[in-house]
Amino acid sequence: MTDPAIPTPSFPTDAPTIRVIAMPADANPSGDIFGGWLMGQMDLAAATIATRRAQGRTATVAVDGMAFISPVSVGDEVSLYATLIGEGRTSMKIRVHAWRRRRESEATCQVTEAVFTFVAIGEDGKSRPLP
Repeated sequence: MTDPAIPTPSFPTDAPTIRVIAMPADANPSGDIFGGWLMGQMDLAAATIATRRAQGRTATVAVDGMAFISPVSVGDEVSLYATLIGEGRTSMKIRVHAWRRRRESEATCQVTEAVFTFVAIGEDGKSRPLP
């Protein structure tokens, strides 16, 4: 079920890569969650997919197209869905969708989405080909 006030794409049917509860330490004095906290959670979700695909260390090198659609409040459950959408010789593009659910409701709402670019990193700290 989605929040009818905000048009959003279909809620993902697969399992989230990460699910977390927004806590007071992650918010400003008004109770709104910092965008940087949300971006960090999205980076963790993308890194989970990138590291698995690279079978080793990876690094975030870019984030494209992030726009905040709806706020996240303290106590909201945030679900992050990450999908590998492309790869090159050493790099991977991973789309991450962030959705929130208020604790007292089943209604969900998309919060943001972005494409993260990762590079596989070798033991020497330099990029390496994907396996």
